Amino acid sequence: MKTLACLLMLLAAPLAAQEAVNSGGGAVLRALDKLNAKVSDFTIANGATQAMGLIEITLNECRYPKGNPSGDAYAFLTIREAGVPEPVFRGWMVASSPALNPLDHARYDVWVMRCTTS
Repeated sequence: MKTLACLLMLLAAPLAAQEAVNSGGGAVLRALDKLNAKVSDFTIANGATQAMGLIEITLNECRYPKGNPSGDAYAFLTIREAGVPEPVFRGWMVASSPALNPLDHARYDVWVMRCTTS
């Protein structure tokens, strides 16, 4: 609950400062398979799903400060284990603070790197 409150405050801060935000067309994500230490970077479009090992990552939306797609980007992700309907993660991840609302999975880590604009 504390994490959610902190995340809401962080996301509301740009609005309080009246900073304009844009929606990106997708996002660049980084995933780590802790079992074999394999790191993968991939680009995913809004609404698309990307499989990575035994998990499926769906990007709902990526937002960023106007004119700066790599700065303080944040994305709404849904992450499921393959074949399991209940998500293991559903929420906003912030590129500049990945530990604020991380994926809690025994094998995989996922981070938002930046939004894409095309």
